[in-house]
Amino acid sequence: MSRVSKISKSPPAAIEEILNRLGRNIRTARLRRRLSMEELAERIGISRYVMADVENGKPTTAVVAYIGALWALGLHGNIRELADPDHDEEGKILERSRSPRTA
Repeated sequence: MSRVSKISKSPPAAIEEILNRLGRNIRTARLRRRLSMEELAERIGISRYVMADVENGKPTTAVVAYIGALWALGLHGNIRELADPDHDEEGKILERSRSPRTA
């Protein structure tokens, strides 16, 4: 029996909003390309039901299904920038504050 994580069962509003928007964006891109849900699902190797979960922003759906949909639609380019350490200003500041001081 698989257990659902607390964040999947009741995600914070910000995460829920992001997933819903991502799902809507994927749906819009699919419709603009005149692809059926079944066609897109087949391209990435998932069921139509999982594809519906992606478009509905369901938090328990695997991240690979979301990224696979973006890839199949040609919208995956910006994912490489997601959580890029070079763009993590807070992390850089914290790292500098902990590094040893030299004379």
